[in-house]
Amino acid sequence: MQDDTLYKIALSLIPTVGPINARLLVSHCGGVEAVFEEKKQTLLKISGIGEATANQVKSAEVFEEAQKQYDYMLKHGVKALFFLDKDYPERLKGIKDAPVLLYFKGEADLNAERILAIVGTRKPTIDGKANTEQIVSDLKEYGVVIISGLAYGVDITAHRRAVQEGMTTIGVMGTGIDKVYPSAHNQTAKQMCENGGILSEFTIDCRPEAVHFPMRNRIIAGMSDAVLVVESAIKGGSMITAEMGIAYNKDIFAVPGRVQEQYAKGCHALIKTQKAQLIENGHEIAEHMQWTTGTEQKAPIQRQLFVELTPDEKEVMACLDHQKEKSIDKVHNNLTWPPSKVASVLLNLEFKGVVRCLPGKRYILAP
Repeated sequence: MQDDTLYKIALSLIPTVGPINARLLVSHCGGVEAVFEEKKQTLLKISGIGEATANQVKSAEVFEEAQKQYDYMLKHGVKALFFLDKDYPERLKGIKDAPVLLYFKGEADLNAERILAIVGTRKPTIDGKANTEQIVSDLKEYGVVIISGLAYGVDITAHRRAVQEGMTTIGVMGTGIDKVYPSAHNQTAKQMCENGGILSEFTIDCRPEAVHFPMRNRIIAGMSDAVLVVESAIKGGSMITAEMGIAYNKDIFAVPGRVQEQYAKGCHALIKTQKAQLIENGHEIAEHMQWTTGTEQKAPIQRQLFVELTPDEKEVMACLDHQKEKSIDKVHNNLTWPPSKVASVLLNLEFKGVVRCLPGKRYILAP
């Protein structure tokens, strides 16, 4: 699958193609490889794709860089997760600017049934650290995956307690997967990869830059079922993550603190404005989320409740069934459309998470 992976990496490396345009290109052309095989003049007809982007698609340099990324992945056990891959985090697909490609190192199910983001100040109080550790320990019996940003303070406290408890924990990075930042957390990151992992949308050699961390925060919020803020000032990365979680319809929790404490003001603001529910321990989170202990049947991850479909997409949906898979040829015969149009519409429905592609180009409605 080297060639396929190279095309996926190459698409993500084109400077003028962000997450939205990348999905547009793949949808229009009918596949990742097809984007690079398409004629330049055809690419220029796609809305939002200009001369610079078309030239970069046809450039050999992008594949040279993709090969560099691929070689590193092979050597260091890193996976490339493309938006349409089964291992790609389903929860992220509801986010408009979700990364088209993610780099992941570790052993974790990124589509686990229960994922909680824990964020907070980089300089927590003694109580803040203790609260973080206790909440993580409380959630062990519920099988919760802990996700955070590997930063100083609340982030690393949550990760380390999860490692101590034998819980799965995932660190989302604001750098390339080859550089843990801060470097003081290298050892913890290695431990996390044994039962969890580290995740990044950035390529190797990508160093920490201020703009990367809000981008990282959207992944933390988007991958979770709920976001917990332990301690935070009124402004900062934790509050950004909480606001993103609110925008993504996630449950938000906050731990109260001392009235005069600077790093309690953010949590208090979330609680007072009813953006977050006040909690004092992990069991209260589990109760609110209706997480129970014991063996349970894994529920499918909830996709977007309201998905906007074009008239063409609705016609294709009408041809498919929840129980019975259909080949692309059968869909084509039912609609009498050109094969390229059928492939493009089906791919777009995959992006929206309402259709699944099975081996042999067979399709079924997603559960």
